[in-house]
Amino acid sequence: MSWFIGVDVGGTFTDFHAYDADSGAVHLHKTPSTPDNPARAILDGLDELCQATGIERDAISRLAHGTTVATNALIQRKGADVAVLTTEGFRDLLEIGRQIRPKMYDLKADHPPPLAPRHLRFEVTERIGGKGNIVKDLTEDTIAKAVAVIAESEVTSCAVCLLFAFLNPEHEQRLGAALAEALPDVSVSLSSAVQPEFREYERFSTTLLNAYLQPLIGHYMRYLGEELKDAAPNARLGINQSSGGLMSVDRAGQVPIRTALSGPAAGAIGAMQLARLAGKPNVITLDMGGTSADVALIRDYETGISYDRDVAGFPVRLPMVDINTVGAGGGSIAWFDRDGLMKVGPLSAGAEPGPACYGRGGTEPTVSDANLVLGRLSGELLGGAMSLDVEKARAALQSISDHLGFSVERTAHGMLGIVVANMVRAIRTISVERGHDPREFSLMGFGGAGALHTGEVARALDMDEIIVPLSPGILCAHGLVVSDLKEDFVASARMPLDEDGLAIIANRALGLGERAEEWFASENVPVDRQRIRLALDLRYRRQNFELTVPASPAEGGLDVAPLAALLARFYQAHERAYGHFTEEDPVEAVNVRVTALGLADLITPEPIEVHPDLAPTPRSHRQVWFEPDTSVETPVYDRAKLMPGHTFIGPAIVEQLDATSVVHPGDRVRVDASHNLIIEVGL
Repeated sequence: MSWFIGVDVGGTFTDFHAYDADSGAVHLHKTPSTPDNPARAILDGLDELCQATGIERDAISRLAHGTTVATNALIQRKGADVAVLTTEGFRDLLEIGRQIRPKMYDLKADHPPPLAPRHLRFEVTERIGGKGNIVKDLTEDTIAKAVAVIAESEVTSCAVCLLFAFLNPEHEQRLGAALAEALPDVSVSLSSAVQPEFREYERFSTTLLNAYLQPLIGHYMRYLGEELKDAAPNARLGINQSSGGLMSVDRAGQVPIRTALSGPAAGAIGAMQLARLAGKPNVITLDMGGTSADVALIRDYETGISYDRDVAGFPVRLPMVDINTVGAGGGSIAWFDRDGLMKVGPLSAGAEPGPACYGRGGTEPTVSDANLVLGRLSGELLGGAMSLDVEKARAALQSISDHLGFSVERTAHGMLGIVVANMVRAIRTISVERGHDPREFSLMGFGGAGALHTGEVARALDMDEIIVPLSPGILCAHGLVVSDLKEDFVASARMPLDEDGLAIIANRALGLGERAEEWFASENVPVDRQRIRLALDLRYRRQNFELTVPASPAEGGLDVAPLAALLARFYQAHERAYGHFTEEDPVEAVNVRVTALGLADLITPEPIEVHPDLAPTPRSHRQVWFEPDTSVETPVYDRAKLMPGHTFIGPAIVEQLDATSVVHPGDRVRVDASHNLIIEVGL
């Protein structure tokens, strides 16, 4: 049982990366996604992979899955009928929110209405105080009334969100136990279990989203788990979290909100590993698929974790890989707004019917159609398994080119310019706006369409180096194979950061460490694979937001670093985030965080002898438009035949099973020892 398989379900394709831990063999596979039932593409694709490669099903020991089911359910509002039980007087907290406009300059834009309408939000007579003390006890009669009102509402899920439950979960736990006993078919989410942190609105919102997703994700996980018992009888199924680690199927069913950015997080993890192999500590990633583009910043081989995100317009307070997403993918549709200007995305043709060039009934002009018209894509995808129709692509673009009075090629070039501008704006958000200079980073393009556009993106940001991995279209699936098992624990601990506070923090850390040990045991993580990281959320007193800084020594563990070291780390983080710090103002702690990791097997390729400055032979030539009105005869290379040491100068097109890379005129390409394409941008 030596095969590890990663499966990433995207909007257009479902990707497979299979790795044999014994021999080091790697097999890749792509199959069209099935949006109506994502599990079907997983099962069919696994069958195709095993038949094509000879992988024995009982030799698969782990199957890691990145899922978009939760995200799609939130976007499409296709979750459960959900009710809320909350403290008396706080029924409307979810609707009041933070009184912050969703769009600063749009006075008419509203926040999306809560997923639980007002008639399904019920108050409970109880009260926990701000220090965790019981101000008003929760009586058995009150519990019985709460259970009865949930039963009468005929919902399939319930979120229990009580005031200060993060300090004292007793009342929530009693309500949850009563609901589970009386209404076993109703899913229950307790805020003290989903994310026990202060800030009531964000905690309530996260718990409601979790409850909204529980029945759907729970059913999906049970169905997939049962089907995989036959398809891969010895495989342990792991579900990727938004924080970049795997969790069990049961845990995913309990806290499905943790899967909201499951797929993009896997891409960031895969990019981190490849950055290490390439010796590039600072990388900005561009993961462009069929529907969207996800960008992340990797510094010193680590990507950031954020704790406050919006998912489908709703605030979520959970650890997530710091990724910025924009509606820019191969299926993004060009359209005209009321101002008469052409826009590209966020509406996408998706997998069905897909871009017009797929020949599946799509007629709208998309980014993939534009790339095909400009010669950047060939007439085939997936190694010839899928044909592209250039005439249908031109026909789709004809209507907008007539409207603009441009040629089809100039129109296609303009479409790519717009989608590149959208991605550049997303990269500036995670770099320039946070004090990072993109010129100090390499740009790593992956996903099915990332390497098609890295040249223009790099030029717009004055970046001088591009990295294209060996299998860019399947990097998210690769990230799933190398992902660690992971569980996050948190305890609120608002107190001054001084010697007395450190003693309390150390005690909280030990309590979280005991929970981590229980998790290690439940997941059967060997002792030599166990790692623990300790962090603190810190801020200046009276600040509204905090910064997360490492709190343990460099080697990890539960020991709290000395006060001077913690303050130095906070000052450094504050200066990086805000451009300044002061040693005069008092600092306070807000939360204690412990992350437990079960380390995965490292995939380290055998070293390859590099013969520098070898010139590869192109397999063909074709006309490619790099400028709006002129084409250039461009060599086309087969990626499978490019070996470490090969070098060549653009223009060039590099084709492979899972992606196409565009090399602009004047760019210099070198294949490194890990088979990455290292492109020096000719600015």
